[in-house]
Amino acid sequence: MTATNSTILAVGAAGKFAGLVVPELARRGVNVRGLVRDAKQGEEVRKHGASEIAVGDLRDRASLDAALNGVDAVFYIAPAFLLGEAEVGQVMVEAAKQAGVRRFVFSSVIHPIISALVNHRDKAPVEEAIIESGMEYALLHPAMFFQNYAEGWDKVVQTGVYAEPWSAQTRFSRVDYRDVAEVAAIALTEDRLNYGTYELCAEGNDNRHDVAAMMGEVLGRNIEAGEIDPTKAAGAPASDGKPSPMMRMFQWYDNHGLLGNALTLRAILNREPCTLRTYFQELAVEKQLVN
Repeated sequence: MTATNSTILAVGAAGKFAGLVVPELARRGVNVRGLVRDAKQGEEVRKHGASEIAVGDLRDRASLDAALNGVDAVFYIAPAFLLGEAEVGQVMVEAAKQAGVRRFVFSSVIHPIISALVNHRDKAPVEEAIIESGMEYALLHPAMFFQNYAEGWDKVVQTGVYAEPWSAQTRFSRVDYRDVAEVAAIALTEDRLNYGTYELCAEGNDNRHDVAAMMGEVLGRNIEAGEIDPTKAAGAPASDGKPSPMMRMFQWYDNHGLLGNALTLRAILNREPCTLRTYFQELAVEKQLVN
């Protein structure tokens, strides 16, 4: 178990996901050092419970070495679609090992073995490096995050349509990242999750029609399932003329889901995982107050 005087480095502490891990750790009485890219982000990270702030960049080894000095454990999540994510993650692992870090918790992704999805396959080499490092570790495999719905919520309310750039029939497992953050905090401060790989999903494998219906029930109005033109959402093709990583992801989603099981998350938390309906209810209230 991590002692209360231990220091845990939260990488990307100003982000919307690692930022949820910081207060979970602070509640457990450990010293949290938040790694941010801009010193201006430090004040907000401190408000969330960080005791220390380190300014650095994942591509700047010297800044990583400084941030890792005196650190006992690391929480690591990479920015979405980070260019060269595998190499960046491997460097992070090596830096942690050389700094004498004892435990490394990686927020990876559900099914990192899917080679067709660059944002999945680039996490597998990082997991391999962690396992080879000799550090204690926990590998977290969360499903799609509930929190991704927040950005498009206002448009759903305005238009009555929930749209995505892939088939409306494709089913996904999803998870509230606040539950993932709680699991991460357990893995960083207790020993019971050491050396494990954990698929983290809430109950439900819903397609877009199911999600739109749930939104409509929460909002008290009809919400339809629409579809965005994938060519407009995917961005420019890659430099070699092949489809962009986003387009390849959309094409894969047209034919396959990302499905998992809630058993592991329920067992770790010793309670039912948060539900998508509850998240939508919270989001509706939050957005109404802001607007």
